[in-house]
Amino acid sequence: MAWWLFKQEPTCYSYSDLERDGQTVWDGVTNPLAKKYLRQVRPGDHVVLYHTGKEKAVVGEMKVISADDGTVWVAPVRRWKRPVSLAEIKADPTFAEWELVRMSRLSVMPVPEKIWKRLQKLAETDDTC
Repeated sequence: MAWWLFKQEPTCYSYSDLERDGQTVWDGVTNPLAKKYLRQVRPGDHVVLYHTGKEKAVVGEMKVISADDGTVWVAPVRRWKRPVSLAEIKADPTFAEWELVRMSRLSVMPVPEKIWKRLQKLAETDDTC
């Protein structure tokens, strides 16, 4: 199993939309590196959804239910207790080498296990102190 981050503008498609729909297809990625990553996604992988735009935060978790050459179907797993903001991510040295910090326009990227665990821990805390 691998872990991924998918980005989306919430006014286009939000985690609430995914909860309502029960599943959705993830395609339409145009950046060559993001497309390469999307083709590596497999059923059973887990994905965090990052809302871009004004929100700029990881808001929930999805699971890959089907994947075929860059067309990926995901279903919601859980909305996070609290969003993990980009500001928090940039302030934490754990994330310094992650693509989200280094290549901010990339819409699909792997999430190393160490980063996945740190994101989940931050999402479960009541404050950011």
